[in-house]
Amino acid sequence: MRYSLLNLKYLFASLLILLFLTQSAYVRAQDRCGTMDLLNLRFTKQPTLKIMFDQRELRLKQAIQARSILGKTLKTTADVTIPVVFHVVSNRQSLITDAQILAQLDTINRDYAGTNASASRVPAHFRALFGQSGTQFCLAQRTPDEKPTTGIERYNTSRANFDYTTNLVKHSETGGADAWDPTRYLNIWICDLSGGTLGYATFPDDGVPDEQGVVIDFGSLPGGSVAGYNAGKTLTHELGHFFNLYHIWGDDDGRCTGSDEVEDTPNQTNSTGACPTGIKTDNCTPTAPGIMYQNYMDYTSDNCLIMFTKGQVARMDASFQLSRLTLASSDACTPLNLKNKDASLKTITRPDQRICANTLTPQVVLVNRGSETLTAVTINAVIDDGTIQTFRWTGSLATFAETTVNLPALSTVEGNHALTIYTSNPNGAADENPVNDELSISFIYYEPFAAPVMESFESLFPPQGWDIVNEDGGTTWEKTTTAAKTGSASVKISNFGNEAVGERDYLRTPTVNIAGTDSAFVSFQLAAATYTNSTVQGNVWDTLQVMISTDCGQTYTSIYKKWGPSLITRNAATRTAFTPNLNEWRNEQINISNYINQGEVLIAFLNTNGNENDIFLDDINIRTVTINPNLKEAGFLVTPNPTSGQVSVQFYPHPEGLKSVSIYNVSGQKIAEQKITGEVSTNVYDFDLTNFASGLYIVKAEFEDRVLTKKIVKN
Repeated sequence: MRYSLLNLKYLFASLLILLFLTQSAYVRAQDRCGTMDLLNLRFTKQPTLKIMFDQRELRLKQAIQARSILGKTLKTTADVTIPVVFHVVSNRQSLITDAQILAQLDTINRDYAGTNASASRVPAHFRALFGQSGTQFCLAQRTPDEKPTTGIERYNTSRANFDYTTNLVKHSETGGADAWDPTRYLNIWICDLSGGTLGYATFPDDGVPDEQGVVIDFGSLPGGSVAGYNAGKTLTHELGHFFNLYHIWGDDDGRCTGSDEVEDTPNQTNSTGACPTGIKTDNCTPTAPGIMYQNYMDYTSDNCLIMFTKGQVARMDASFQLSRLTLASSDACTPLNLKNKDASLKTITRPDQRICANTLTPQVVLVNRGSETLTAVTINAVIDDGTIQTFRWTGSLATFAETTVNLPALSTVEGNHALTIYTSNPNGAADENPVNDELSISFIYYEPFAAPVMESFESLFPPQGWDIVNEDGGTTWEKTTTAAKTGSASVKISNFGNEAVGERDYLRTPTVNIAGTDSAFVSFQLAAATYTNSTVQGNVWDTLQVMISTDCGQTYTSIYKKWGPSLITRNAATRTAFTPNLNEWRNEQINISNYINQGEVLIAFLNTNGNENDIFLDDINIRTVTINPNLKEAGFLVTPNPTSGQVSVQFYPHPEGLKSVSIYNVSGQKIAEQKITGEVSTNVYDFDLTNFASGLYIVKAEFEDRVLTKKIVKN
């Protein structure tokens, strides 16, 4: 009996160990990819992103169906090559060799072409589904600013590792590396990922453009340190996500109700760990040929991952055509062809988009892109179609070196202008590559406008003297006729469809002269809504600020800031793009009298996108008030006096504590009264004495602590 119990104990312990090892392998497999967790986190933070994803999925399915009808389901030839830049971000660079990265590039090329040696191991029951993509990958040969590169860029960091939920590895200010232009390059970051995660990727249009790409743990590279997952298949898997493939099991926690949206992949209970053999069935596919654990979009060990299906290839290709097509036309894999003489302009750093004086001193960054040292070049500048001004620069610039050049001052007149600057005669001869010689920018110059400045956006947009600052080049302020408080037009910004959270866009008024007045105000009509219920705590809301600048937009002070429940004019969460009705506008007024001594002010309406819903503005008014000198001296004035009927009782300054304003006849009889309850809202009170007899009347203003009286004559 004791012997039997002991054996049972050992058997039970063995089962526990086996269960632990099985669970550990499962947990390890689950850690392999963070893509779906990251996507769901973005859905939580940006609920409208889920709507956009569903709409894009519908368009994608329609495109796949159309391709199928046309007989274009497969890609069997290499008809697109995508430039790749590997950003190696690590404080242990020696552990990540160029040879590993080249082997990784070879692996994804073979996997996507279906020419890897293991493709011959595709089991007979899945062979008819084996898909070969025409997508290939090449190392970038030129940087975004047209300098040579190997396609492998190394960045030392003080961070020991990176977490997939933060994307810190994708930004230099957080110890990572900034993406290269995602419309020209496939950005792949190699780093040490924390928590056992081996990689993660962005789906098309799933967030901030400069975070598009793939991140992999350096241990997953060919010959890396992660046993079982070090043959380079993690990148193959993550690139599948980048091209819009989901996990083969549909991420449904074993319910068999999820889908990877591909018809020829068998349904699957969950991810696969380790490396099974033979036919494997589960609750979702209980009969042969079973699940496709050989698929790159599973979590099987690298040496078992050997195939995409034809349906997956069709989905990737259709998604590429819809969302990643600019990569196909990129010249980033074409080596630079250096000319002997090639002077170019990198950027115009001055003037700003708006100037407030009629002279400007242009500033440019000059780059030598030729093989010869650049010692002299002519720089030409012209405003609109005016007279060309020339400047001869001399110095010594080595190949790819750059310098900032200040040009002579130019004068201009009021209006919207274009400044064009171009180089010529590098080293006294013709430029051998003139395509990079010229740059142009737009700028505006207007003298300060006199108050009031009133704008209802019924005609030209932007109105004269106004401008828009849209540094990211994305969604920004625009005129609309879908809603208006007055007239037929207003201005709006479409936060509803903009998933780039944090983007900032300014709508700027002309500079307005408010000097020499007694008070000044900014007022506007506002309409706004949210997608998320406004009671949700900790949400990232759309934010509207009104900013004031006294130095032509160089610096700003916030004088109004509202977001979420404090901003909206429709209380209910709105799950479609918001269009306000006439009753869903609110008038806002801001006192800017503290800035009168500054003389000239610029007002900017700043939207910070939270991907909630659209914001509308109308009837913007920058006005001043100048007080009658007699009123300022007396503090209490009744005009006109004498009067034929209409009379205004005015106070200066604002009559705090005023309880009532009354008018009495000479007999002491009260003939009119206005009582004030609560906060005093105005300093002017109007009365009509038209129907009263001619004669003398007494106006009495009763305060909490005093009474003021004045006589008035009625003709």
